[in-house]
Amino acid sequence: MNEASKPNDSKIIVYRTSWCAFCHTEVQWLEHMGIPFVAKDIEEDKAAYDELMTKLGGSGNFRGVPVTDISGDIVLGFDRPKIQDAIKVHKIEPVAA
Repeated sequence: MNEASKPNDSKIIVYRTSWCAFCHTEVQWLEHMGIPFVAKDIEEDKAAYDELMTKLGGSGNFRGVPVTDISGDIVLGFDRPKIQDAIKVHKIEPVAA
């Protein structure tokens, strides 16, 4: 898992679970693209779950994972076009492997 080793003004956080196939696909896709991110398992990490619920304004908006926070823009599900657009808008550059 990529833990965003390089400081970046724009951060990506992928809220996920260990069993979510779409979460694994998104993480692999971001790694393949060289995009820095942090993955947080909301079942293993109560603080990550609470952080996600705060960002979503309470559990009423929560429908499942992955949820991706791209510099404050929240993308529900693995919506590749929305994620790509947010990466471009926030000028997040790939890092060298």
